[in-house]
Amino acid sequence: MWRRLDTTAGLGRRGPVEWWCRGIGWGGGAPGLRWRGGRVSPLVHGQELAFRAVGVRRCPGARGNPCPLEAAVSGRATGGRCGECARLDRAHSVAADTLLDDPQPYRVYLAWFGPGMTKVGITAEARGEARLLEQGAVAFSWLGRGPLMAARRTEEVLRQALGVPDRIAYERKRAVRHVLPAAEDRAREVEELHRRARAVGGWTETLEPLDFVPRDHVGAFHLDGLPPLDGTVTELVDGGVVTGRLLAAAGPDLHLLDPGGRCVVLDTRLMGGWALQRVEDGDAFSVPVAPVAVAEPESAQGELF
Repeated sequence: MWRRLDTTAGLGRRGPVEWWCRGIGWGGGAPGLRWRGGRVSPLVHGQELAFRAVGVRRCPGARGNPCPLEAAVSGRATGGRCGECARLDRAHSVAADTLLDDPQPYRVYLAWFGPGMTKVGITAEARGEARLLEQGAVAFSWLGRGPLMAARRTEEVLRQALGVPDRIAYERKRAVRHVLPAAEDRAREVEELHRRARAVGGWTETLEPLDFVPRDHVGAFHLDGLPPLDGTVTELVDGGVVTGRLLAAAGPDLHLLDPGGRCVVLDTRLMGGWALQRVEDGDAFSVPVAPVAVAEPESAQGELF
């Protein structure tokens, strides 16, 4: 992909063309890297990725607005925004519970990320499954639909009644993707949660309940047959190189097989705000990687992450 991008853009007199990354998107149900200016590069299973981060990581701004300060941000920050732009980004956010008057219909969903890892959440109906893909939900089912505030109240009621969190750490999601149970077992756990949710009284008076219909994203993410996970990239650094074959993409994560044979996860949220250049054949993978231990299934789901 990187060679194709640079062939299209050409080489400037000052050296390789730089591409400013804005992270990953899941438009149309497929992953793609987003760039400053609106261009999207599709991510294809099995393709080779090879790039170098250059310069200083700069805040990319928020909600289509560039950062007026072009502030430098930490290489380890998954948000990748300065404080002011982060506040702007959340000012009208459903996830932050600051958007209260949206008239469009919303859906409540039950999402499964691994054994013992389920959550309840909401998304605008018009977005379809995009929110589930963005979070890396391996399996899920819709539960109900209706006005935003009714969906928000239902989410909170069910979270407390069922003892499930509203967030699950990405570190835990990543490890279990490499040791997933069979599809029927995934669906069974979501079905049981759906049954329990329907038994909780009250919420069906304000939302239209939806029947259990299992949906699975293993194929969309290409999670079948992943080798054991060896580590995760902790940050990009000036001059640091990432190179490898794309094995899977789930949520913001790219699962790569690096030239040394390691299976490494790159959280694309770490790419936002960096200028990226292609690298030549033979350049070694040289960004910091932390080893990963396989997460144990949860015996109880009441803990918030």
